[in-house]
Amino acid sequence: MRIVFFGTPAFAVPTLQQLLARSEFEVVAAVTQPDKRRGRGKQVMPSPVKQLAEEQGIPVWQPRRIKKDQPTLERLRQAAADAFVVVAYGQILSQAILDMPRLGCVNVHGSLLPKYRGAAPIQWCLHAGETETGIATMLMDAGMDTGAVLLKASVPIAWGENAWQLGDRLADLGATLLVETLLKLERGDIEPLPQDSKLATYAPLIQKADYALDWSRTAIALHNQVRAFYPSCTATYADKPLKILQTVPLTSAASANANLLPNIAALQAIAFPEGAPGEVVHLAKQLGPVVRTGGGVLLLSKVQPSGKKPQSGWDFVNGTRVRVGERLGGSL
Repeated sequence: MRIVFFGTPAFAVPTLQQLLARSEFEVVAAVTQPDKRRGRGKQVMPSPVKQLAEEQGIPVWQPRRIKKDQPTLERLRQAAADAFVVVAYGQILSQAILDMPRLGCVNVHGSLLPKYRGAAPIQWCLHAGETETGIATMLMDAGMDTGAVLLKASVPIAWGENAWQLGDRLADLGATLLVETLLKLERGDIEPLPQDSKLATYAPLIQKADYALDWSRTAIALHNQVRAFYPSCTATYADKPLKILQTVPLTSAASANANLLPNIAALQAIAFPEGAPGEVVHLAKQLGPVVRTGGGVLLLSKVQPSGKKPQSGWDFVNGTRVRVGERLGGSL
């Protein structure tokens, strides 16, 4: 089966690896976003998909606007592909492109469609506190993740799992499901099922404002925000930015998830004093500061002060001499 692969970030790499490892498939080209400046040095860097494709000797095409790029459109026509595989590519494909391959364009999407259509399904499902998510493969149409679903696979979400951790698991699951999808599609052993748009929810692009922590929200809501937008959620301490990387809400719901914190029961037995949202109400030895929120208290178990490396909450307490009664603010 001749495949043109469309993808850009690390999430797409396991699927490309699976296609390259299977004798049933021939990846004739990889289409990815143009190189971008990344990191503190702002060096021009290729996408993870481009790096893998070049290592494997696969032609790489990087149109800035694929719908308007005539040389790329002609290459796609000449590829005579059986299927285009699309995994987090980052550009919308025109109907003309969707109509090119014999079996259609197959997308690997990081949610159980029709839930969380859009650019950031993993992050927004965590933000909503979902306990289950998964992968859907889909025959693409002109809409935003509205095509008929081919296969689904679900996974439970761990209570403390962040977007990077969940993304790694879903990337591997998506790679496996994509192979199964293509083989069944080729044999005619799969029936595309239209989505029920009445059940659709959306996962829009993440904005900078989504990283700002508001301590008047509940401890569980803040915990979900931190893990959803890891590692970017930011508060302030002593008028300087403080990234919050890992938290534990000290609620009854956390009791059933002792993997978050081995001695959580002992902490829950403490009668924490009242305080304003953002106020440090306790210093948990070897763990970190406990902060009052608009609903419950939140342990900050891993943070990153401005200009420093990530550190445990307890190292932060010792390094900055945090005291009970001090308040953390929102982002600058």
